[in-house]
Amino acid sequence: MTGIISDIGKIMVFLLILLSIFLYTTKSKNKLPNRLFASFLLVTSLDFTGLFLSDFFNKYPYLKHVKIASVLIQMPLFYLYVKAVCYHNFKLKLQHLFHSVLFFAFLILFFVVGISRQSYSLYEVIAQLQYYGYIISIFYTLRRYKTLNLENYSFNNQSYQWLTRTTVLFLIGNSFVLFRTLYENTQRDEALLYINFGITLFALSVICWFVLKTMYSPEIFLGIDKNLKSIEKSVIEDKEKYTEELNLLSKYMASNKPYLESMLTLQSLSEKTNIPEKHLSFLINRIAGRHFFDYINDYRIREAKALLKDQPELTVQEIMYQVGFNSKSSFYTEFKKSTHQTPTAYRKSST
Repeated sequence: MTGIISDIGKIMVFLLILLSIFLYTTKSKNKLPNRLFASFLLVTSLDFTGLFLSDFFNKYPYLKHVKIASVLIQMPLFYLYVKAVCYHNFKLKLQHLFHSVLFFAFLILFFVVGISRQSYSLYEVIAQLQYYGYIISIFYTLRRYKTLNLENYSFNNQSYQWLTRTTVLFLIGNSFVLFRTLYENTQRDEALLYINFGITLFALSVICWFVLKTMYSPEIFLGIDKNLKSIEKSVIEDKEKYTEELNLLSKYMASNKPYLESMLTLQSLSEKTNIPEKHLSFLINRIAGRHFFDYINDYRIREAKALLKDQPELTVQEIMYQVGFNSKSSFYTEFKKSTHQTPTAYRKSST
């Protein structure tokens, strides 16, 4: 069993290094998130080398100190990666070096006093506190990102799903490791070997998913403007005036059909209608009571329903692209939410 775990560890490190090289060298507009994720994967691969290089690290204690302390740089790198994916204008600044303080603090501690029972126990406690602190920060970032995306963009940004699922997988993986640590402190039997084997298989599965997702879903790197602010919920005065403005906007939408553009944003609609962006956001989000994403997709679904009924020669996929959707799953989800039917079923019931 130990040999199998060692072999899986070698495969994981190879895949992580290979994916890191791909992310560092691939030509992309999203260089910062790619490089942050690649750095995170490299640091993670260093941690996994312990599965098959434990004797080597025992011979070179200073390298072992670096490997153990490097765990404290993993979540900071992933957190910065999340910020860079969410916001296309996110930039690294000198102040972000603050995220490496714990790494350097424990690296110095290990170099000075070595890895004693006391220093390692302190390290484990701090590492867990740091881990869950970053998990909370990441979920907060993703929640704000989702709100801003719904209020300002009409297309379904898959970055949110990718980052949320990845974070949940990390949370599950860390729970397994925490369970193993607690079990190891109370029990010392053969079951521990099987727990390690299960954790290793889980890690390998996650890494394989990383590889496939990164290579086949480049759209997950679409970000939004980090300077956007969510609409504040305030008391609305002169609602009659705003309702009239919203009606004028609705007439424009019906006659000019800007929603047929798949990448329509609040900013581009503001330019088309000559309505200031903040005021347009206020009209849609507060007066209409809809997120921009839902507001635009309502028009798209109405257009799709008309085409499904009146133009039977068009396929469902052709209609999907024609009305402004660029994702089949998003189109079907929004259509079923509106009609409680699939597009095909709706077409059959309308003829």
